[in-house]
Amino acid sequence: MADDSIVIKKIKKIAGHGHHGGAWKVAYADFVTAMMAFFLLMWLINTTSPEQKRGIADYFAPASVSRSTSGSGGILDGTSFGENGGKSGGAVAVVVKMAPEAQKTKDGEAPPTEAPPSEEIRPSAQEIEEAAQSSAEQREFEQAEMSLRQAMQDMPDLAELSKQILIDITPEGLRLQLVDQEGRPMFAAGSAEPTDRVKRLLVEVAKIVLKLPNRISISGHTDSGQFEGADGYSNWELSADRANATRKLLMASGVPADRIFQVSGKAGSEPLLPEDPYASANRRMTIVLLREAPPLPAGTQP
Repeated sequence: MADDSIVIKKIKKIAGHGHHGGAWKVAYADFVTAMMAFFLLMWLINTTSPEQKRGIADYFAPASVSRSTSGSGGILDGTSFGENGGKSGGAVAVVVKMAPEAQKTKDGEAPPTEAPPSEEIRPSAQEIEEAAQSSAEQREFEQAEMSLRQAMQDMPDLAELSKQILIDITPEGLRLQLVDQEGRPMFAAGSAEPTDRVKRLLVEVAKIVLKLPNRISISGHTDSGQFEGADGYSNWELSADRANATRKLLMASGVPADRIFQVSGKAGSEPLLPEDPYASANRRMTIVLLREAPPLPAGTQP
């Protein structure tokens, strides 16, 4: 007799780890791409010039009607399509032609036309030479200023005068001003005879002057106090005599006569301290190493 029993076989499945999704990999790749683009953008910003940045901005502008080159010639060398369909190096200029009647204003007058763009002005060979000479002269003045300051530091008896010496570079040239202080005058009161310390200082000034070819302007100044000596002797004569005494001391120290361009007395007309015209600092001597004018072109008259 056949066995009709039903046999049920159970298969036990071993559950493993489920499959992980890959969405995080996409998000991480997007993050890395964004960071790379960010650092690339920062590098471009730091390495482009302002002109190149304007060109990039014009290139991506939705409607550019300016005269810029839309990045052409810049870091991206941007191009855009012209009216004929071909590529042109720059933004498409929008030109609207109006009828002659529409171009007139309400008053019946034609509007003023725009002036053509001016051509690029390039310096001439003479201008370049003059700029080079001016730069070299400026360096010489700076070296002379440092040399004089160093000379005063090296001599203790002149170090006390450092507060009474003003050195600066002006459009006129290298200017040295020897100013009075209360109790420490450069000249005796009402006299053109310099003190011994001023004589020593002018010897050092002469050494600096001899290192440069520039001509010299010397001017004497007094304060605004009224001074009147014999025969109408005033601050004008006194300041001129002090300037002339300074000239003699410089020439005695070796400065040639042809280096002296001007000696003048200005009394109290140019105070160092305009807000206090009677201050002792207004009594001073000014020595200027003048800037040399550039040579005139051949065939021209001064």
